[in-house]
Amino acid sequence: MSDRLHEELKKLKREVIKMGGLAKEMLHYSIEALKKQDVELAERVISKKKNLADMDAEIEEKALQLMALYHPMARDMRTVACILKTITYLNRIGRYGKDIANIAKELSDKPHIAKLVEIPYMAELVCKMIDDALKAFETENLSLVRDFEERDDMLDALRWSIFRECLTYMIEEPTTITRCAHYMMIARYLERCGDHTCKIAEKVYYMVTGERKEIK
Repeated sequence: MSDRLHEELKKLKREVIKMGGLAKEMLHYSIEALKKQDVELAERVISKKKNLADMDAEIEEKALQLMALYHPMARDMRTVACILKTITYLNRIGRYGKDIANIAKELSDKPHIAKLVEIPYMAELVCKMIDDALKAFETENLSLVRDFEERDDMLDALRWSIFRECLTYMIEEPTTITRCAHYMMIARYLERCGDHTCKIAEKVYYMVTGERKEIK
């Protein structure tokens, strides 16, 4: 029974990685749609919302079935718990991608301000964190997430940098208010995606070691 449980857990982890790929893709392409003012690309991102929700529900159902069938203990139970938490965070990341895609549609006919300030760079950092968190989940290599606290601090600093820069534009030129308000919201979304990725890293750390670690 133990071998069968471990095989099922491996399959389920692969499904989580696939879901993570979709969530990251939604976030990445929402920023691309914003940069390129590509409404069609934004629509494609938005259309992935149902796929993401379906993956969330299916993985959750399978995880609960494993618990009912095999009564996992210790490390195996931590793995199931990590899976259940991780898909929740991935779903939220993907939904932020959908929200940014909606903003991209709204701003598609308006010129960018200062090349979107530092939003593309911030998004690049977040996507790299998602990649590393998922790789740590897959391989149990915790070195991939050991510097997440520093990376999260960088995202926080970027968010406030974008806020201050946008505020300056808004004061100097009132016609930029709507666009800058959207930029500030996107920066907040990206910061939250970074926070969710840190939570995934915390759960992976617990899955591997059995110890709680908070990434502040």
